Amino acid sequence: MGRGKIEIKRIENSTNRQVTFSKRRNGIIKKAREISVLCAAEVSVIIFSSTGKMFDYCSPNTSLPNILKKYQDNCGRKLWDEKHEKLYMEIEQVKKDNKNMEIKLRHLSGEDLNSLQPKDLIPIEEALQNGLIGLRDKQMEYWKMLKKNERMAEEENKLLTFRLHQQELGASTGNGGLHSLELGYHQNGRDMIQSQLPMAFRVQPNHPNLQDNM
Repeated sequence: MGRGKIEIKRIENSTNRQVTFSKRRNGIIKKAREISVLCAAEVSVIIFSSTGKMFDYCSPNTSLPNILKKYQDNCGRKLWDEKHEKLYMEIEQVKKDNKNMEIKLRHLSGEDLNSLQPKDLIPIEEALQNGLIGLRDKQMEYWKMLKKNERMAEEENKLLTFRLHQQELGASTGNGGLHSLELGYHQNGRDMIQSQLPMAFRVQPNHPNLQDNM
């Protein structure tokens, strides 16, 4: 009993439509590959699904731009201009660079090293050493920053402890104690100012204060 004919119309069921698309797509690409090998023909197939996903096939030893160029040269329809060809070449170069970068990253992580020659291992070793030096410099920078923050925290803690001690001492001695602390504070401040002035402008203890005499 032969297989019945299938009516050529849109398949409404989405699951059946997807299964049929996959089967027919694989069949078309298989036929294109067979005719390319058997007949030494240049074949290119481009298929877009209903969701916009692209599937393509191009016969060996050729490329899609070459086939499109032959097509437009023979039929006179311009499908592929120099701008598109330049963009295609840029895309291929980016793909190649990304692939080389992935290979280098695998080598730096210690993968796929058995296939490399000794001369190929030298730049990898240099890159790892440079990375280690940079990592140590960054660690030293963080360590210095941490020590600086630690010193600042210690100084702030000492200052807060001193102020707390002043408040406790002032509360225990009353206003007289506060007045003494204030005089001591101003005396210390005056001594600090005197120490920061140049020698010619400092007031010596054995010379009378002219302003007081006046």
